[in-house]
Amino acid sequence: MLARATRAGDLAELDGAVADCFACPRLVAWREEVAAVRRAAFRDQEYWGRPVPGFGVPDARIAILGLAPAAHGGNRTGRIFTGDRSGDVLFAALHRAGLANQPTSVAADDCLALRHTRIAAAVRCAPPDNKPSPAERDTCAPWLHREIDLIRPTLRVVVTLGAFAWAAWWPLLRQVYGVRPPTPRPGFGHGAHWSGDEAVPQVLGCYHVSQQNTFTGRLTPTMLDEVFARARHLAGLDEDG
Repeated sequence: MLARATRAGDLAELDGAVADCFACPRLVAWREEVAAVRRAAFRDQEYWGRPVPGFGVPDARIAILGLAPAAHGGNRTGRIFTGDRSGDVLFAALHRAGLANQPTSVAADDCLALRHTRIAAAVRCAPPDNKPSPAERDTCAPWLHREIDLIRPTLRVVVTLGAFAWAAWWPLLRQVYGVRPPTPRPGFGHGAHWSGDEAVPQVLGCYHVSQQNTFTGRLTPTMLDEVFARARHLAGLDEDG
């Protein structure tokens, strides 16, 4: 996988390689089972049932890093965070922040476009119970590392959604930027902010946009708006749009 990821010359080539990955047997079996059985509400739809590539612009200043696709969201639609409740919350917030052209994301052909932003997941296949293993995260890491490498010239800020994505970021500093990760690792929390030298992106922590967080009020629209407003500012978008 490392060789395939490294060979990708641009994001389109990388996305095609990601979608053809079969590296993790447990995840392959689960994503294919979900795509075959389907949820009753979507039984007339053909599921994507493959790894889900990143989504967004190639000159992104902001990267949003999630955990993994949802079984009946990205695993169904083929686009990260599209077609599930987490995506409803995330894209509405991106639209309010001027980082998306519309507040909804229901299908891969719904004309959604991101501005200054790219979204990726630490693990590219839907995992059982939304819980990939550390080994699966590490196996999948070369895809994320190459994706960040390809947008590295413009990337200024990374927003990590949840502790899993926060933890997935730090090894990337060494692999992509050649920078030693901070020791000890900064603790995750909503609104956490880490800044290294100017050669690496700044990192913001944000509670994940899961139903568990948004339905209970642990993460509110105002809290999300504050994170993306800060990301815009750190990325220099307040000055030049």
